[in-house]
Amino acid sequence: MMIKLRLLCLVTILAGTAGCEPVSTNEPPAGFTSLFNGRDLNGWTYDGSGNWRVEKGLLFYDGKAWKPKPDTISTQNLRTEKEYGDFLLLIDWKISKDGNSGIVLRPDYDDYHEFEEVQVEIWDRRSELYSSPLGSGGLVTYTVEERKPLQTADNPVGEWNHFEIRVENDRVTVHLNDQLVIDKYPAQFKRSRGPIVLEHHGPPLWFRNIYIKELN
Repeated sequence: MMIKLRLLCLVTILAGTAGCEPVSTNEPPAGFTSLFNGRDLNGWTYDGSGNWRVEKGLLFYDGKAWKPKPDTISTQNLRTEKEYGDFLLLIDWKISKDGNSGIVLRPDYDDYHEFEEVQVEIWDRRSELYSSPLGSGGLVTYTVEERKPLQTADNPVGEWNHFEIRVENDRVTVHLNDQLVIDKYPAQFKRSRGPIVLEHHGPPLWFRNIYIKELN
């Protein structure tokens, strides 16, 4: 059964109208562990440039550290200090215009090659840079049919999205906003365990409510 985070709502009545905005709880569901405490980068590592930081309880990348691969990309990304095998990951994310990110699963940081790793795509598909009918949640690269998302389930740029990513027996299943987009894809991992990596390709990014359950 799909795990669904219950989003708290703040309701404000102004001039006879009501609004509801999801908020960050940083309280893991039963059986899960929080990877982000909402205060600092404890449990994460990167090059220490200051471009990843915590703002208003959110994990924020400011978009100012981007340098072309190959020499710097792996150190600029934010990754967990702990390594994982099989797991269920819950994470909320938001991008800005032209945004491009990804969640890299169990990479080999001793031999890191971006397009050889198992990466769940996050991007602004409507951007003039990409202009793709395919939404987020597929596995890079989208040149392989089985890696393409089964449907487009992205919320508009600037709004929050929710991933549920399951890695089990070297198969990857992804739900985006409660919609199945990748179904038990047989990934070719280089290692049986590895970190979880938040990748960036320039524009600002936001993450929150990052929880994990180890399955092994």
